[in-house]
Amino acid sequence: MSPAETQDSCKREIAVEVPAEAVARETEAVVQRLQKLARVPGFRRGKVPASVIKSRFADDLKSEVVEALVPKFFREAVEKQGLAPISQPRITDLQIEEGQPLRFKASFEVLPPIEVSSYQDLRVEKPEITVTDQEVEQALTRLREQQASFTAVEGRALEDGDYAQVSFRSTPKEGGGPGANVDDVLVELGGANTVAEFSENLRGARPGDERTFDVSYPKEFSDERLAGKTLTYTVTVKAIKQKHLPAADDAFAREVGEFETLAALQQRIRDALEAEKRHAAEHEAKDKLVDQLVQRHDFPVPEALVEHQIDVRLERGLRALAAQGMRPEDMKKMDFPRLRAGQRDAALKEVKASLLLDKIAELEKIEVGEEEIAKEIEALAAQTKQAPESIRARLTRDGALDRIRDRIRNEKTLDFLYRRPA
Repeated sequence: MSPAETQDSCKREIAVEVPAEAVARETEAVVQRLQKLARVPGFRRGKVPASVIKSRFADDLKSEVVEALVPKFFREAVEKQGLAPISQPRITDLQIEEGQPLRFKASFEVLPPIEVSSYQDLRVEKPEITVTDQEVEQALTRLREQQASFTAVEGRALEDGDYAQVSFRSTPKEGGGPGANVDDVLVELGGANTVAEFSENLRGARPGDERTFDVSYPKEFSDERLAGKTLTYTVTVKAIKQKHLPAADDAFAREVGEFETLAALQQRIRDALEAEKRHAAEHEAKDKLVDQLVQRHDFPVPEALVEHQIDVRLERGLRALAAQGMRPEDMKKMDFPRLRAGQRDAALKEVKASLLLDKIAELEKIEVGEEEIAKEIEALAAQTKQAPESIRARLTRDGALDRIRDRIRNEKTLDFLYRRPA
């Protein structure tokens, strides 16, 4: 085996030579196996001479010998040289001849040497968290909205503030978005979240009336399926309804939860809003910490890790689109090379941050205990409604348990940096 030749700080290429006697032993083992299985006209099964096997199945024989020996001797070569590949090796210059050593070259990537410095003085501003009375009241109103009741209105037409109970069908114009049929939905006339064309065209309508109109959605519309599209809607009014909010009093507090008074409910709302704000502020501050950490350290990153992180980001994005209703056939039409290129900078930053946090965890002796892994598995089991033992077995089989451990360790390390005293 020849010494490794360094191409740069991440790439390696080694030349490997498998001794001729090892090739001969493996060749004989494969020949014997093929003798038992091969069907050759003129010979009984299991009685085919070795010479016939070598002649008739020469390509299969070489393939099986290579598949058996290349991974084994590649592992031995990198272990001997103290290398730890993080990518699948690319095998080139493969030479295999009867009676000769098997020779090949393998190129792969390794982690670069990373020297972490000056992370002890990383600091970010921790804003003071406050919740106003107005924010509490707005949240209380949203809670009352969830408990609202509706009553039918008779003898008049729709006007602003009413809720129209409607059914509709939509059809795309040329180049438009997806069509739909909806049997029963409430539309608030003049509501802040109601598409303006619905309010304009339903105003003055009565139960039984049908209205047809176009809606042109702006390019920045929140639903990507409709953004920049024009659809024709045919809407049938079924009924007119008015919404009634429950009174904000002690009875309401007892109805929505185990609160004796409205004041107790308001305090719970205040605490929840404060926790939400604190979490958002902490998340933003930690993002800034990561930015500082990455900016202070310049080192090459293995392409295999970047490509893997791009895969992770794309998979996450596609799952989100599927959850929003995008069809698989529409996903297949997406420009994936462009999408991958668009994810590259963020993926590179995430990989660099992960490598740096891992190094800091090593320096600060930050570890992940089994109870933390168990807690994560229990949470996954609850989400998927599976037994924790099944989740653990699957994660172990897929090699995902180590990834979970690494993620928790990085999160603990970032939390350690965030909470360091000024």
